[in-house]
Amino acid sequence: MDLRYPVGKFTADSTVTPEKRKAWIAQLDALPRDLERTLAALPAQALDTPYREGGWTVRQVVHHLADSHLNAYTRIKLTLTEELPVIKTYEEQLWAELPDGKHADPSISLAILGGVHKRLTLLLESLSPEQFARPAHHPSWGSITVDWLMQMYAWHCRHHLAHIGLVQSVISDR
Repeated sequence: MDLRYPVGKFTADSTVTPEKRKAWIAQLDALPRDLERTLAALPAQALDTPYREGGWTVRQVVHHLADSHLNAYTRIKLTLTEELPVIKTYEEQLWAELPDGKHADPSISLAILGGVHKRLTLLLESLSPEQFARPAHHPSWGSITVDWLMQMYAWHCRHHLAHIGLVQSVISDR
């Protein structure tokens, strides 16, 4: 298994159905609770343990999720309210190395995720098929839609929860 992608690399599903949308929205809605439960199961020293050699610590992953999903919410809102917006990128690796990403209490980012995901869930549950199809442009990803963003961030939830889950085996191997 490639520890960088414990749930596999993201691949967009081109056959979107209302049932699949509902499942992706449920994954997004569940992230704050799943993350809190996953963190509670880890020993205290796990927060500053990387999930793989050269990878981020659990603390950095938690703060990255808050940073990333704040951007997700903004990207979706821009796509819904502007004509073909160009989605801004950001330097994830550099953000993770800033003092708040390396040292802040993860409960701060858990609080951010709780609010952002509640708002994101309410928004996504209210959208029409036409709104899910609204386009945007990302400099690295190319042409994307709200459907694509929703799928990618649902995958992102699973991806980083799996990273945090790997830390238990890292600690056990020491």
